[in-house]
Amino acid sequence: MASAVAKGRLLPLLAVAAALAAVILYGAPFSKSLGGEGCSLLPHDHFWIASERVVALGRVGPAAVEVKGGLINAIAVGDYRSFLLRRPVVDYGDAVIMPGLIDVHAHLDEPGRVEWEGFSTGTKAAAAGGITTLVDMPLNSYPSTVSEETLKLKVDAARDKLYVDVGFWGGLVPENAFNPSALESLLKAGVLGLKSFMCPSGINDFPMTNSTHIEEGLVTLAKYKRPLLIHAERIPDIESDDGLNGDLDPRSYATYLKSRPPAWEEAAIRDLQRAMKDTKIGGRSEGAHIHIVHLSDSKTSLDLLKDAKHNGAKVSIETCPHYLAFSAEEVPDGDTRFKCAPPIRDATNRDSLWEALLDGHIDMLSSDHSPSAPELKLMEEGNFLRAWGGISSLQFVLPVTWSYGKKYGISLNQLASWWSERPAMLAGLKNKGAILPGYHADIVVWKPEEQFQLDDGHAVYHKHRNISAYLGKELSGKVLSTFVSGNLVFAEDQHAKAACGAPILAE
Repeated sequence: MASAVAKGRLLPLLAVAAALAAVILYGAPFSKSLGGEGCSLLPHDHFWIASERVVALGRVGPAAVEVKGGLINAIAVGDYRSFLLRRPVVDYGDAVIMPGLIDVHAHLDEPGRVEWEGFSTGTKAAAAGGITTLVDMPLNSYPSTVSEETLKLKVDAARDKLYVDVGFWGGLVPENAFNPSALESLLKAGVLGLKSFMCPSGINDFPMTNSTHIEEGLVTLAKYKRPLLIHAERIPDIESDDGLNGDLDPRSYATYLKSRPPAWEEAAIRDLQRAMKDTKIGGRSEGAHIHIVHLSDSKTSLDLLKDAKHNGAKVSIETCPHYLAFSAEEVPDGDTRFKCAPPIRDATNRDSLWEALLDGHIDMLSSDHSPSAPELKLMEEGNFLRAWGGISSLQFVLPVTWSYGKKYGISLNQLASWWSERPAMLAGLKNKGAILPGYHADIVVWKPEEQFQLDDGHAVYHKHRNISAYLGKELSGKVLSTFVSGNLVFAEDQHAKAACGAPILAE
């Protein structure tokens, strides 16, 4: 990983540590005490951070974490204050120190559509939200990442723009699905896995696949033991009678719900049953892994996936904060900021998603940050059927998950599992996702109890703040500091002066 931390005397860090402790314990600002001309607001590569609540080693409690050369070097559990006497330490008081979030589903839209987002703005937003690693989707950028050549364009476009580490998914599309040499070339070039759509993606150079394409692609993926991420919606061969007709109001959210019913998710997952069986021990694509992205239907679709898992298929499932935070009943007509695919469904469905997440049937969370140019959201017209779909959320996913999950009794260890440990496993990131010796010092420090209003005065680093459905919400969980490979890349609404995140390519 890239590390360009300035090396100097450690004594000044004590002053910074005192200032940091002051802000945690007494509310005093410390932004003027932060230094560093390069990758880090703390210009040192060997220091300790400590708190009464460190999420590590399967516990939450007092501990200090030693950061050295970008890695976690040691963890001191228990009463750390006497142990750390005379050592350089940033004492965060009772703030939570936990593994940085890993978001395996984000659209950064570069190259080709930087007017939608971009590596610089997207990774700044990620850092401000406690996300230390992103995996970028292969579509919404132009060209889509479906070949070795288009991956190189993406990696080149990311150079010197990354405030967090970024990996890349490739695309499984009809043109490469039956071409093992083309897929192997893309995998050897470093994509962490592949992504496909079972319905039109809305992007011309990323056409949909069917189950046959998927079955063939999995055979190649099995050799590399990398996952296939699937947008599992398919238009059923026979539409139900409660579908759309010409009399429905396109500004009504109920109309949009009818246009994309749960039957679409169910049809796709039924189509995948043979492909899922192939991933079992002894199957044609043993070693491959099917990952269902942004599951919305908590009924039949989820039941089919639970059965597949129970029967030995290598399948994992993610859902997203917007499905856990919102319900169809509260989406205002004409407010196209809430449009996404699959849709946000009713409150009963939302509660069932939470139950499945808490019970372990849903494995992890992702943002599915899918921004666009504001004019594509058609917010004045409010036409749900024509507006671009996608929730803009990257900076807010940690406080959103915590704020809406508190009533379901979620724990800090569960949060770290859903947002760090399991995403790292999916993407094959062996030294990320936990606070352990030898792992990258990718860490978020945050105050779960601190409330804030996402109003006009709140700093938002997405390129287009006005398209986010979360604006105006009151949330709990303020991010104080974000470390990426030991670099303090964000603290107190400041970013490091240099963008030193690293591209992640599979070996």
